Amino acid sequence: MGRGATRDKVILAIAAPLLAIVAAVVISSLVFLASGENPLRAYGIMADYGHYSDSQVWIINKAVPYYLSALAVAIGFRMNLFNIGVDGQYRLAAFAAAAVGGAVALPGALQIILLVVIAMLVGAVWSGIAGLLKTTRGVSEVITTIMLNSIAASVIGYFLQDGRLAIKDGNLLHTKFLPASGHFFSFPTHPKPVEGFVVVAVVAGALYWFLINRTRFGFDLRAVGASEPAAEASGVSVKRMVVISMLLSGAAAGLVGMPTLLGESFQYGTDFPAGIGFTGIAIALLGRNNPVGMAFGALLWAFLDRTGSRLEFEGYAQEIVGVIQGVIVLCVVIAYEVVRRYGLRRQQRRVGEELAARSRTAPGAPGASDAGSADSAADADTADNSDKPEVTS
Repeated sequence: MGRGATRDKVILAIAAPLLAIVAAVVISSLVFLASGENPLRAYGIMADYGHYSDSQVWIINKAVPYYLSALAVAIGFRMNLFNIGVDGQYRLAAFAAAAVGGAVALPGALQIILLVVIAMLVGAVWSGIAGLLKTTRGVSEVITTIMLNSIAASVIGYFLQDGRLAIKDGNLLHTKFLPASGHFFSFPTHPKPVEGFVVVAVVAGALYWFLINRTRFGFDLRAVGASEPAAEASGVSVKRMVVISMLLSGAAAGLVGMPTLLGESFQYGTDFPAGIGFTGIAIALLGRNNPVGMAFGALLWAFLDRTGSRLEFEGYAQEIVGVIQGVIVLCVVIAYEVVRRYGLRRQQRRVGEELAARSRTAPGAPGASDAGSADSAADADTADNSDKPEVTS
């Protein structure tokens, strides 16, 4: 029974991603065909352009903020919290860090540590507002985080003006440039360097895994996500877990803008990348809230971003890559749900068969009673033919 359950678990674990891949390829091919393009040619262009060295470096650097954004979303997902405000949290955090970094110059790594801490604190505070409103007023975190995104954009727009915290540079407005001590290291790869913040992303993923799977807090978090009433009955403070989870999610969101700020632009301007928070939602779904799965999802998303520009150059529709990304997410979510339900029905059927088998062999069962009666009759015949009454008794 145990070996069969383990075998089925392995088969189902492999079947879900395979089903998702096959479905995504089939549907994407139909999308290409519907647009009048050859899907095989498109896949060939994407594979060829993606294996170039500069493309690989670009994909890795692009995947880092995607991955950090997915981590921020996944922390909330593990207890059924939908932090849709990662976009506003990381932008406000990056702006605050850029403003402080342009005004303060500390020696060595202290400058970087200061900016990272400020970004995490700002992100945590901005996300914690939604947690407090949910626990004290019962306001859905979806509504509050969406509204906080707009407020964050307005706050940034107010201070990012010439004469306040920004300087005018042609048609752009941006904060003062960070000093050299605020530049993060990079790996000297060819033809372009890989940003060193990839190390921070790896460490953040390992901490996320350890926190969720190897700590009491992670157990309580998953328990609240599974059933709030059951968790509260076991002594877990649901309100406390909501606030702490939103704070941690916001702190992780504060890291999303750091690779760009500390490794590329060295200032926050009107051209600072936006929308990464919403991409993180898709990648968290794609990776099933697993740190390794989200890493592959971030790399895949960055790969599609990179190769999509090449498809557009080759004459393909600009929107087709966005359609493929959406198809992939939907296929993954649906495939895992289908496999989960199939596995649940299979497990229920196996348990039912085992219980039925036990009931047939249990004492007092119809089959067992007949067998017992037959044995009793045989014993009675033996007793009648015996010359020793004490044996029969």
